[in-house]
Amino acid sequence: MQQQFQTGLVWFRRDLRTHDNAALNTALQQCNQVHCVFIFDRAILDSLPRADRRVAFIHASLQELDASLRQLSGKPDGGLIVRYGFATEEIPALAAQLGAQAVYAARDYEPQARARDFQVQTALLAQQARLITLKDHVIFEEREVLTQTGKPYGVFTPYMRAWLAKLGDVPPRAFDEVTPHAPRLAERPPALSTPLPSLGDMGFEPGNLPDLRIPTGMSGAKKLLEDFWERMDQYEETRNFPSVKGPSYLSVHLRFGTVSIRQLVGLALQRRLQGSEGASVWLSELVWRDFYFQVLANFPHVAEHAFKPEYDQIAWESGEHAQQLFQAWCGGRTGYPLVDAAMAQLNQTGYMHNRLRMVAGSFLVKHLGLDWRWGERYFAEQLNDFDLSANNGGWQWVSSSGCDAQPYFRIFNPINQSEKFDAQGKFIKRYLPQLGALDAKSIHAPWLAKPLVLAAAGVTLGTNYPHPIVDHAEARARTLQRYGVVRKTQDSTGVEQ
Repeated sequence: MQQQFQTGLVWFRRDLRTHDNAALNTALQQCNQVHCVFIFDRAILDSLPRADRRVAFIHASLQELDASLRQLSGKPDGGLIVRYGFATEEIPALAAQLGAQAVYAARDYEPQARARDFQVQTALLAQQARLITLKDHVIFEEREVLTQTGKPYGVFTPYMRAWLAKLGDVPPRAFDEVTPHAPRLAERPPALSTPLPSLGDMGFEPGNLPDLRIPTGMSGAKKLLEDFWERMDQYEETRNFPSVKGPSYLSVHLRFGTVSIRQLVGLALQRRLQGSEGASVWLSELVWRDFYFQVLANFPHVAEHAFKPEYDQIAWESGEHAQQLFQAWCGGRTGYPLVDAAMAQLNQTGYMHNRLRMVAGSFLVKHLGLDWRWGERYFAEQLNDFDLSANNGGWQWVSSSGCDAQPYFRIFNPINQSEKFDAQGKFIKRYLPQLGALDAKSIHAPWLAKPLVLAAAGVTLGTNYPHPIVDHAEARARTLQRYGVVRKTQDSTGVEQ
């Protein structure tokens, strides 16, 4: 690739790795010298809780990224410049200070991120510099996969068929390794050679991330991937059971780019072509990820409104009672053990098993009658792997308002889900130890157990475990009535597309 600029600046954001990195590799090929920066952006951080695990995860991952850049550059001060401030101010100022003619970054598809990038681009143009964004954290973006009529897909299965056909049997091509061009990584000017700010410097605390032993950085992603590689073939059999080690646990690494999506798709494709059903299912999960990214990019209104406009007509519960129901759900006090255990897992660890995200989300919307956006915001606050596109897509799925969502009349029965996917109550007992002595039958619906059984297990409903806050049958009836405003539309167009 022909060199175009004397000095370039790589702006790391959600691509915290040196291998297979679109922005870093492109900059090293196009520029004589390259500086690297990460901004702890106050536009995002100021509203976060002070013990946010994600900030601690990023902080730990940046230490490894800095060390990797130093090693690649061969220069003692060839590492990462880190700033704490507003990216819209810091990036143009840093580019001017370094004399950079181009700033390279991985493309982002969220509305707020796009607004930020437009502001940065405008400021850079004013100082005769460019913002160059590149596709990095998806395989196919925006309008790369379209219907035969040239429109974005709104249904997953045909999208996946088109996605797989476009990919073919050849793994996605990785960006060239940086090693041949690593000498172009420049040392930081003395004025910018400051240490990585501590969490305390920015007003944050480590929280319980160290206690959770979540592997961070590129090495953490590599460790998890190696472990999952040995289990990938069993993914289809194990993925729905929260007490079983079935998932890859790579979602937070995908979120912050400490692992390459091209690498993961390539590995899944390799095993799929060898006949692995588990790899095929896991690959479809990665396609879902691309699907939701393209939905957000092509239909940005979903960030605030239902994908299907008629669903914004639904009258959700409101007032003080609705707030009480919401707080009970957030705190894992609904009286439905699987839902409460799922919320306890989320609150304690920042992680929630995918099957439980569907169960807990459906419960909020279709049992409690609360606006799906309430749950979406709560998950956004708590999830280590929070990604606007996937979180929004998942919540619109359970509320039946989104792309290829479950029909409005499909309502998860939390008792049946519990009996099917946590039959022995192992997951429930882990997060609700007060129910630990209940037998495998009673633990799914304690209020149906005989008083002697509850007494023998040390469970007192209303004291150490709540009564159910809603009755399933009554909640189902109310939901069907609530969704009446969209029923005519559903009946006329069909729920299957």
